[in-house]
Amino acid sequence: MNDKTIIQPSSRIDAATGRLTGANVTVSYKRLKQLENVFADKKAFAEMDGEQIVYRVECHAAIDEGKTGGLFFGTSYIYPGQVGGEYFMTKGHFHAKPDTAEYYWGISGEGILLLMTQDGKCTAHRVCPGSLHYIPGFTAHRLINTGSEILAVGACWGSDAGHDYGSIERSGFTARVIDRGGAPAVIGGQ
Repeated sequence: MNDKTIIQPSSRIDAATGRLTGANVTVSYKRLKQLENVFADKKAFAEMDGEQIVYRVECHAAIDEGKTGGLFFGTSYIYPGQVGGEYFMTKGHFHAKPDTAEYYWGISGEGILLLMTQDGKCTAHRVCPGSLHYIPGFTAHRLINTGSEILAVGACWGSDAGHDYGSIERSGFTARVIDRGGAPAVIGGQ
């Protein structure tokens, strides 16, 4: 009988929070000042603290971005807040390789996953602990925190998917999610 060495994990995930730690994990932050063209109310945006963190992303990438055949794994944390009645959200993006799909799942908090096809049709999906969301190729996606605590959402996508933020920066989403009397309302979106 041959003894085998047991390899200990070099990275970890906290299943309750989605927190990633260890090797190959990077963390990025988006502050309000980096989201200048995301929110509709420019006056309210200008009056807020640009250093305020709107969301952070933890990503585990075991291979280089762009390499075919691999997967990336991450957790996004969208903080609670509003700009002129519009909930805090991620920038949103298509994939640079547009036919690439992705999975999201709710870990904690309450929110909406806003999807938009290339022709501008939007659908809104409730995100909550345990919800699972398939995002097909050719579909932009954005997370929106509609609750009073941090919205944590897990994700898994192809290492060659890339991110196309430019299309959204130029044209935006055709729908927005606003606070209407303490409840989220989707406006626009064809």
